[in-house]
Amino acid sequence: MSNFKVKGNIVDITKRNIFFGEIEVANGKIKSISKISEQKEGAYFISPGFIDSHVHIESSMLIPSEFARLAVVHGTVSTISDPHEIANVCGIEGVEFMIENSNTVPFKFNFGAPSCVPATIFETAGAELDHDDVKLLLERPEIKYLSEMMNFPGVLHKDEEVFKKIAAAQELGKPVDGHAPGLRGDAVQQYIDAGISTDHECFTAEEALDKLQRGMKILIREGSAAKNFEALIDLLNDWPEMIMFCSDDKHPDSLVENHINQLCARAVEKRIDIFNILRAACINPIFHYKLDVGSLQINDDADFIVLEDLKTFRVKQTYIDGMLLAEDGKMVGDWVKHSKEKESINHFNCSLKKEADFSCAFKGQGEIPVIGALDGQLITNRLAIKPKVSNGNIVSDLDNDVLKMVVVNRYQDAPIAVSFVKNFGLKQGAIASSVAHDSHNIIAVGVDDKSICDAVNLIIKETGGVVALGNGKAEVLALPVAGLMSNENGYKVAESYTSIDKFAKELGATLVAPFMTLSFMALLVIPHLKLSDKGLFDGDKFKFV
Repeated sequence: MSNFKVKGNIVDITKRNIFFGEIEVANGKIKSISKISEQKEGAYFISPGFIDSHVHIESSMLIPSEFARLAVVHGTVSTISDPHEIANVCGIEGVEFMIENSNTVPFKFNFGAPSCVPATIFETAGAELDHDDVKLLLERPEIKYLSEMMNFPGVLHKDEEVFKKIAAAQELGKPVDGHAPGLRGDAVQQYIDAGISTDHECFTAEEALDKLQRGMKILIREGSAAKNFEALIDLLNDWPEMIMFCSDDKHPDSLVENHINQLCARAVEKRIDIFNILRAACINPIFHYKLDVGSLQINDDADFIVLEDLKTFRVKQTYIDGMLLAEDGKMVGDWVKHSKEKESINHFNCSLKKEADFSCAFKGQGEIPVIGALDGQLITNRLAIKPKVSNGNIVSDLDNDVLKMVVVNRYQDAPIAVSFVKNFGLKQGAIASSVAHDSHNIIAVGVDDKSICDAVNLIIKETGGVVALGNGKAEVLALPVAGLMSNENGYKVAESYTSIDKFAKELGATLVAPFMTLSFMALLVIPHLKLSDKGLFDGDKFKFV
């Protein structure tokens, strides 16, 4: 590691001070910080690096090393990463894959032990992690915390298995992440009292404030599908030590554009105090998760960024352990190296489908329950709509934007679950994905059974991917790593995803991120109505419709 000095306006977040000075780096550590003068106009700013305080790397469709390639150019030096998605497909072997691949790059990934594999008993996953498995993972130094406890009904009903997982984390002094959308009052107090310290699922300021006042830390999430920044950011000035920034799920095209740096810029526009912003973006995650990430203090790891200013947060340079990894929007050097032979982990075992497999017989229903998708939200509405019937079957109703949606078990051959969804907007063809939270079966929505069948079969042939087809054309982004990720260059994957997203919109999709929204239509732990491979599910009553 080279020794060097760098000058600029140094941002000391904890002392709420900015001064012009010089940082000396030796052997990957900050050896000295010396003040030369007061803040200097026109000089660049030196700040601790940004940290994404809750992200599923798998949602970027990139393996960790390729995620790092894209993230560092935006000043991100570290993530709090929940490998829950790959664990639901491949179990502990999947978590180990993420750790091993992340170790091939200098970026600071910090993984959690997935707490809910499978997320519920109402779906078919590819693996199961019990409390003994979770304890084994938590004992590893690379595992920093117990990942989001999505089974909040299990916490409230004092489920023995749930409490054993929480106890394992507490015994090792590792924090427990939460996931409690809409939980308020006595119920959320009970959830917090069980030992759960964070939540990233608040979609109103009132809900977040209720949790903050009870001592729970709030992660402001702005991902590709769920966007809660506007609703929550005004809380940051009053609760600067209790709030962090996260993306949760960020698709590759979005990661090419920006990361946590964009949230900082938007917070400045909202006139949030600059030190509060940087505390949320850079410092709070280090303290909460006990990370080996530098906070720009003497003897810290030299993890810092050089910024053009504290308004746009344009990143000039990103350093991790004193290594210059990115400069002016580009990776420096050739530090992303990996072997595709080692990246073939998967769990896919279902046969090709026939068009007739997707029919839905009309049984004289006056109205049927329909999922109401919401742009930019994970929650859905529960609608009751009169179905369109043709030849004795319920079919997609394009005039009213009520389309057929299916979930196909990818781990074994099983009956196909069929429902209907409103607000996708497709006028031609179908879109499909093997990224379907949380069990990652195949999910598809389309205008007719043939289109849906063809899209599903393309995914089966690729053993994972995202597909859009219609107007005599098909586009496929193959995801051979667990059916969740590509092992190609991250920028190439982002380009392919941008193309397939554009094509879906040409077919009529009206959502900002149609594939991301589709992937959450099977997420049973978020109300109100969702579809698993076993049937239509009521997220409020926690039972099948």
